[in-house]
This record gives sequence, structure tokens and C-alpha cells, in this order.
Amino acid sequence: MNATSFIVHKFGGTSLATAERIKGVAAILADRLYGPQCVVVSALGGVTDELLRTVDLAVKSDETYKEVLDGVRERHVEAASLLLDSDSIARYMTAFDADYAHVSNMVGTAFVTGKISDNSRAVASGYGELWSAQLMQLVLVNKLKGRDVMWLDARQAVVVSDSESGVAVDWGVSANRLGALIPESFDGTVVVTGYIAQDTEGHPTTLGRNGSDYSASIMACLLKASQVHIWTDVDGVMTADPRSVSEVQVIEQLSYNEAMELAYFGAKVLHPQTMAPAVSHSIPIYIRNTFAPENPGTRIDARSSVDQPVKGITSIDGMAVVNVEGTGMIGVPGTAHRLFGALAEAKVSVVMISQGSSEHSICFAVKDEFAERARTVVEETFKDDIAYGNIQRVTVKPNLSILAVVGDSMHGQPGVAAKVFSSLGNAGVNVRVIAQGSSERNISAVIDQGDAMRAVRAVHSSFYLSPQTLSIGVIGCGTVGRPLLKQLSSQVGRLSSQFNLDLRVRGLARSRNMLLADSRVDLDHWEEAFEKGGVPLDIEAFVDHVNAEHMPHVVIVDCTADESVAARYGNWLEAGIHVVTPNKKACSSSLENYKLLQQQRIKGDTRFLYETTVGAGLPIIQTVRDLRETGDRITRVQGILSGTLAYLFNQYDGSIPFSDIVRDARKSGFTEPDPRDDLSGIDVARKLTILAREIGLELSLADIEVENLVPQSLRGSSAQEFLERLPEFDAEILKRFNEAKADNKVLRYVAELDAKGTATVALRALPKDHAFAHISLTDNIVQFETERYCDNPLIIQGPGAGPDVTAAGVFADLLRLSAYLGAAV
Repeated sequence: MNATSFIVHKFGGTSLATAERIKGVAAILADRLYGPQCVVVSALGGVTDELLRTVDLAVKSDETYKEVLDGVRERHVEAASLLLDSDSIARYMTAFDADYAHVSNMVGTAFVTGKISDNSRAVASGYGELWSAQLMQLVLVNKLKGRDVMWLDARQAVVVSDSESGVAVDWGVSANRLGALIPESFDGTVVVTGYIAQDTEGHPTTLGRNGSDYSASIMACLLKASQVHIWTDVDGVMTADPRSVSEVQVIEQLSYNEAMELAYFGAKVLHPQTMAPAVSHSIPIYIRNTFAPENPGTRIDARSSVDQPVKGITSIDGMAVVNVEGTGMIGVPGTAHRLFGALAEAKVSVVMISQGSSEHSICFAVKDEFAERARTVVEETFKDDIAYGNIQRVTVKPNLSILAVVGDSMHGQPGVAAKVFSSLGNAGVNVRVIAQGSSERNISAVIDQGDAMRAVRAVHSSFYLSPQTLSIGVIGCGTVGRPLLKQLSSQVGRLSSQFNLDLRVRGLARSRNMLLADSRVDLDHWEEAFEKGGVPLDIEAFVDHVNAEHMPHVVIVDCTADESVAARYGNWLEAGIHVVTPNKKACSSSLENYKLLQQQRIKGDTRFLYETTVGAGLPIIQTVRDLRETGDRITRVQGILSGTLAYLFNQYDGSIPFSDIVRDARKSGFTEPDPRDDLSGIDVARKLTILAREIGLELSLADIEVENLVPQSLRGSSAQEFLERLPEFDAEILKRFNEAKADNKVLRYVAELDAKGTATVALRALPKDHAFAHISLTDNIVQFETERYCDNPLIIQGPGAGPDVTAAGVFADLLRLSAYLGAAV
């Protein structure tokens, strides 16, 4: 037998689900005609389950078993008619119907007696592989013209027995039988049934679930194959479950150990047992995609690539932790032996073990369905110790998941565990149990099952296997929100490619409706999407959507000036949701509310960024923090904090009535729709309140002396009436202007604060050589006098109003938040 050059291919039920897919498989094999090929096939997709269902219905005396069995036959008749010529169909159906009669008789007996032996059940379930192997052989005969194609019933060659660790292959007997069935000079293609085998007594049996993969590995060893290709419906082994992480990547190369760790802890592509025969003979395994055969897939062999310390992150749900505690366990030899020996006798499989160095407790993880059995076994085994108080408690915590972080290159590399657990902490995931073997190949953590998706996503992101993702909800899509979305749209691609940062806007909210997206909102066409998919606003549902459990980091960006939205910040922060906003209402609310807000932020371990509440995009708040945190003491702050009022008094020179300048500014968008919101000075007072609190002063809005530029008689009127009657008061402003001009001064609306907490907001006449006299249009300017900056004050100046600069400041806060959370920006 020309065995040394055999290549083994395995195709599962998904690859064989339809005639078109079987044609695709044949095309793949037609492109790979170098040397002898072994093709291991499963049953057509779903057939094994249908055969088992037929048996179950018959045992329950349910006559519908006949319909199910007839449906299985119809599937194969249809497949043959679409794939084979008339002569081949006749040959195929002759063999098929002989088998079908056997199955019908077997299941019919079960219908009458109400029972069936395990052996007969195995025989019935294995016919799907016999039928698919014969079908594939005939398809390949027609496809691979001139090439020798045979099919082989694996029951004639593979002999197995049951063992404590599962199905064991009798390698010597199996090799001899296979050698007698495949000629030594064979250089064609042999199609072999997966899943089925023969026991040592000569009875048909199966290899269990994932049996066809196991069959491929067995055949590779028996044939001394050079490689095994497992053809699936995915491109290879992924860095995480794509149902949890949308940005998973294909792992190009895994070591056998890495692959087995990932498979053991939940990766679905390959079962650890199926790899064992190939591993023992150092045969490389490739995981390939039947529907994208041009992709190289994942290679699994003895080597390990070192490009990433972590190769993959996976998880198992449906776990429970059993904890055994007692002071009487400390220093007592044999405790672990008694515990795990008893569990083994009770057929309870232990998935993970953790024990503290004090030996005060041992905890272990089992599947949920075995948790109470495990508790009973432990309590029975240690009943005397419990009675004497040597063991204080045996507890069970169900509904857990095990998160596993796998990679050979983690060995000896400092900081890997720190990154794992810091990312879990940042995502608000509580770790209950930790385990790591001395190989350092696997770090495992037990977490609440409800946190599993978020945990996988967070750890995956932290190792740059996917972008660092922020799930973003934007409230307010108008004055500031609209340019923010435009700026985000222009930069998200660059941030993703350059920094692995994924700023993912998943929800938009306006005053009456909202737009929710499962993955992300199309920022280039969000207005059209709003028209088509907008729904009535439900702020709770909006936040719940943005705060999806699989998202590691969540941020609400409030671009409104709405007090009711600001009132929700505390609850969001406490719930683990970060907040970014230019809305001044929260930070200038009552001192009691402000202090509560800070407490909720600390409790939620979240970030609250509001740089744009004072000075739009200017770094005013950050400067205050930098001064204080480096030990400087701020003694006095003066500033022009309203871009609108800066514009009005920059423009006003006495030649044009002040009321005309206000109207023109409103038309140009330099004021609020109701200019009284600017002229009242309350907005400036709010900003000064925020600055005072940043400095460390316990100041409230009511403590600030504010000069309101809205005439008393116009404060209660409508906006339209205000604009119509404002000219009545032009003379008063003109008088103040002329008085200032006579003293060689200019009018500026100034906020002022000293270290004692004295705070004023008023229209002041300043010398023409004052720094505030030479600002441009809507500039804000802030002057800090400190112990360090006493002789020459620190001045920050620049545009302090306008949608674009405010949006840019919000965007900068988003990037600052991303850096806090670990992004490399």
C-alpha cells in the first residue's frame, strides 16, 4: 500500500446537506489529485438525527416513524437523481433499498416490542454513513474520470472497544484488516464511512458524536497519512466564537496542545479526542472551509507560532462550582484523593479544580446537571468530617461559565494574566474562581453565565485580536450631535485600522424617536435609516440596547441640554455605563446631586467626561485638573465663557443697535433659538459653577451673583415678543458702551471666581490693553492665577462656541475614554 503519501479528507453533514454541496465536495477533490486520497464522510446533513428519531418514535409505538423513515429515503432518492446517471442511480438504489429493508424490519420490531438493544440502535444510526459513502463513490467515479475510486465500510476495518477514557482503537487488528482491503499499490481515492466501526466481538458500533472526525484521525494513522483535512462550514479555528465576537480572526497555526485546550473549553470546530490519533503520529491537521476551499484554514501540528501570546478565547456554559471548606482539611494528606476518587466512582467528570495554598478549601467545576450528584457524593464521603466540624460547608453555585484564555506563548511572559483580569474588571465581570496550570498555556476563570459573552468580548479585545470596542449611544442628533456623527463617520475607519479601536455607534435618540442597530449605525446614512427604521423613543429600552451584555464597554453620549437626560447620569454610571457630554445640567445641579453623582461614578468604576461643558473644545477642565493634581493652588479665575456674548460685544461698536446685532446673531446661529438663554447669564454661571467644583470649592449656582442682560419686563414674554421689544432697551446698552469708551475701555461679559468662593458673572468695562479686550468673534478666554502662575497668569483662548468645535471636543473625550479603557490612542 502506497500509504506514506495518503492525504485524508473528512466532510461532515453540513458539507453534504444538498446535491449542490456534494457537487462542491467533488470539485474540491477533483482539484486535489496528487497521490492517494482517503475521503471520510458523514451522513447527509441531518440524516443520523432522523434515523435516531425513527427509532425513538418506534419504541414509543408512534406510527409516524414510517413517515420519518420514508423522508430519509426520499432525500437519498432526490440526491441520487440530481447527481448520478441512470445506470449509477440503479446500482445505488439497489444497494440502498436492501439496507432500507433491513432498517425497516429492525425499527418495525421495535414498534411491536417497544424496545431496542443498544447494538441495534447503533446499527440503525450508522446507515446514513453507508448511504452517503456509496453515493459519494459513484459521484467521484463520474467526476474523476480514469481514477480508481472505491468505497469502504469502516466496520470491516476499524475495531474498537470501550474504555474509561472513551472509545479505544485496536490498532494492530485494524491495521491488518485495512491492509487486506486496500491494495498495496492503490493510488486512487477511497471513500470511507465515518462514525461507524466494529467492536471486538464483531458487532457494529459507533464512535459517538464527532465520530466522523475521529474516524478521519483513525484512518490517517492506519494509512500513515501525511496530513488530515477536516472540511467544515467555517474558515478555520477562530480566535473566539463568532456568535460572541463579530471581529474574530482565523488562527493560521495552532499547536496540538493549544487546539486541545480550545476544544476542551468549548471551541466547536474539533473535539480533543478526535485529534488524539493524529497527534500520537505527528500528523498535521488542517481545518478548512468547504464553501471557501481557496482559504488556507488553520494548521494544527506540533509547532506553535509566537506572533500572539494568546491564540484564542473560549467559554463553556452550563457549569456549576462545588466548594468544600473546612479548617480540618489543612495539612491533612489524602483529602484531595478521597474527594476526586469518590467523584470518579460516581461518574462525575470534573472540568476544573482550584485550591488555595492554605488548603482551607477546594473548589471544582462540573456540568450543571451533575452538580447535585457531586454535592451528595461529597457530603457522603466526608459525612464524619462534617459531623465533627472538620469540614464546615459544602456549597454549590450553578449557572456559571468557564472562560479559557489559551496560548503556548503565554509561558514566561509577564503581564498576560494581569491583562486578562484587568479587562474583565473593566467590563464589570466578577471572577469567582481562577485556575492556571504550570504550563501557563491556559488561564481559566469561572464567571456568571450571564457575563460570558461580555467577558469573551472584553478579553478578546484586550489582546488586540479584535478592535477595542465601545458600544455608543448618542442622545441628541441636532446642533452638536449632527457634526459629531459626521466627524465619527470620517474617522472610525482610520481609528480601527491604525489603533484597533472600534467606536461603534449602536443607537441614536432624538426627542421623539430612536434608531437601534444590532451591529452599528451606518453613519453616512443615519438620517435615511431614521426615516425607515426609527421607532418611538423609549429611553430605558435605548440604554438597554446600547448596554448589550456582549459589549465590553458602553458609553452614552448626551448631546442635548435636557435636564431630564442629565438626571439619569448617576444611574447609568453606577450601572457601569460611561458618560460623555457637553450638557452642563448635571455638573451644575445642586451640590447634593453633584456629590451623589460622583459617588455613583466611583461605585460603578466608570468615567464621566464633560470637558465641553466649559469652553467647548478648549482644554479648560483638564487644565484645572492638571494644575491641582501637580500640587498648584488656583487663587483666581477670570474668563469670558460664552461664545455668544463674546460675539455680541465684539460686534457691538455703538453704530448699530444692540438689538439688531442680537437678531443677526440669532439668524447666523450664534445664539440659542431664544437669545435670552444666552443673555440671562445663567449659562455662564453654570460653567463657572463647574469650574469652581473642579477647583474644589463647594459652590452652588445660587451662590453666584449674576447680571442678567434681559430686561426685567421681557423675561416672561415669548421669544418673538422679546425680539420685537428688545429695541426699547438699546439706549441702556449704548449708554454703558459710551461710558466705557470714554474711559478707553471695552465691554465684556466676564465670569470671575476667587479661592474664597466669591463668584460673579457680569458685564464689565475692561481696559483696551486687557487680554480679554482682543479676542476674536466667538472666542472664549480663561485666565488662571495660581501660586505658580502669579506674575504671569496662564491663559487659554480659542473658539468657545459653535457646533463643530463642541462636537470635536466631545469626540476628543470619546478618544480619552478609549485610552482609559486600554486603546492605544
